[in-house]
Amino acid sequence: MTTGAAFDRNRRTFLRSLAGGSLLFPGLVSQLLAEDSASTTDPLAPKRPHHAPKAKRVIFLYMSGGVSHIDSWDHRPKLFADAGKTVAVNEFQGRKGSFNMYLKRPQWEFARHGQSGTEVSNLFPHMAKCVDDLCVIRSMKSDHTNHYEATLGIHTGSFTFARPSIGAWASYGLGTENRNLPSFIVIAPKTPYAGSQVWASDFLPGAHQGTLVSPGADPVANIRRRVDNARLQELELGLMAKMNARHLAERPEDALLSARMKSFETAFGMQAEMPEVLDLSRESDATLKLYGLERGSTQGFAWQCLMARRLAERGVRFVELIDVGSSDNWDAHGDMLTHTPLARNVDQAVAGLLQDLKARGMLDDTLVVWTTEFGRTPFNAAADARGREHHHWVFSSWLAGAGVKPGTVYGESDDYGINVGRDPVHVHDFHATILHLMGLDHERLTYRYSGRDFRLTDVAGEVVKGVLA
Repeated sequence: MTTGAAFDRNRRTFLRSLAGGSLLFPGLVSQLLAEDSASTTDPLAPKRPHHAPKAKRVIFLYMSGGVSHIDSWDHRPKLFADAGKTVAVNEFQGRKGSFNMYLKRPQWEFARHGQSGTEVSNLFPHMAKCVDDLCVIRSMKSDHTNHYEATLGIHTGSFTFARPSIGAWASYGLGTENRNLPSFIVIAPKTPYAGSQVWASDFLPGAHQGTLVSPGADPVANIRRRVDNARLQELELGLMAKMNARHLAERPEDALLSARMKSFETAFGMQAEMPEVLDLSRESDATLKLYGLERGSTQGFAWQCLMARRLAERGVRFVELIDVGSSDNWDAHGDMLTHTPLARNVDQAVAGLLQDLKARGMLDDTLVVWTTEFGRTPFNAAADARGREHHHWVFSSWLAGAGVKPGTVYGESDDYGINVGRDPVHVHDFHATILHLMGLDHERLTYRYSGRDFRLTDVAGEVVKGVLA
């Protein structure tokens, strides 16, 4: 082993030991020690978009498990009228063949709302009042009927292999506006399907992976100083900076090392700024009531939504909120009524977020995305089935805010909500549109890895111009 290699090994061992008892939480430690490549000395430096953006930031609301489109956003009157009749389909839960299925009546009633008259079920009474700010897409399509693959697809554009998350791509393409906070933050109470790959950077530089925040008493691990006083911490960080500087001086061609050193600055900045972000004591009673959040609570989707607004106004580029984990979610095989408490958890909170952003003038340059990985079958194998199965042929999502045509519906499913009836929007198209609103051309946002140029939309995807204002 060469002297340089031995020094590098010992340095890594020392850094792991030092960081383990310091302010650096695991995401930033892995960022420092990752074996990826970088083309700039500061991977989080602000970058020019490909074209003038409409959205400065994104708040991505992900409902895990498969929300039933025909019980929420997609009113199919004929499904009500013909419930109990049979319909022939050529696939059921991933199995090809010829199947006669019983049409199942939607569990909730629909009504028109707002000046736009968009139909929404009473599953989401609070969001229904915001329809004039929404563009509801009723013709979404996915490629897989299993949770893991579909969750991977809606986040990374890949249904089979680990790839960077959309939030990581946004960070890579645009950098950050606030070096004291990560450019991509995920707030989730539990691990979702596909695990941390949902917010991973994969082959992109580690600086772009999502930082996990978990609702509760200690939302960000190791954010508080572990040494006795600030002076001791300064000495510790100073020692580390000197070691890094000496290491860099011996390897001036190593651009990645300089970028890794920047991660310590972000960690230090987070220690200074994140506690203030997490402190809701100065939020008014009216604001807490708007979200449906009890003062002092750090649980539930209301806390997540309010935290998303606070992060967005402090320059975080991409915030994802995941409502539940890989269990006890919207996967209503046994009983559709399990949608009720899940809807209650998110409905007022999401409506409050939209109203709060709008009142602060932030909805004009913030894109809010609401989606799930797929819908649920309008039919079932038994006439008296209480639940619905997975359904990726068509489902519903919506967009609101920056650059989106408000108070509109794009696309439609067929009479029963089984297939796309008009204007299909594949997951790749969905991603291309989100990036477009952020000022990024999905065909130009690429990364060279293993001899190939990769992108979020793989070799497909078109911007859905019909949703743009």
